[in-house]
Amino acid sequence: MKKNFALTHPKLKPARLVDAIKYEVKKYLRRERNKNLPAGADFWDFDCRFGATQEQADVIKVAHINKHIDHAVSSELPSFYLEILAKPGYKTPTMDDDPQ
Repeated sequence: MKKNFALTHPKLKPARLVDAIKYEVKKYLRRERNKNLPAGADFWDFDCRFGATQEQADVIKVAHINKHIDHAVSSELPSFYLEILAKPGYKTPTMDDDPQ
């Protein structure tokens, strides 16, 4: 998903618009996580970028998307750019001191 979201609408209140944006993001993440994993992958990982424009977008974590949306609303930005790209994730083996 690579999309510019407008934070202004002539008929919708800003709170409802923000709720709709957050729901759309959540729905996209759920849909991507439900896809079949490639062979050898453990989970779906996401590369995310957020900013006022595509050129100003910085890398963020998936868990911080809602915080960045709320910050954009409090900063009274007219719109923001959000990019979420799914990629296969792999667990890293942990080194135990006590091998069994």
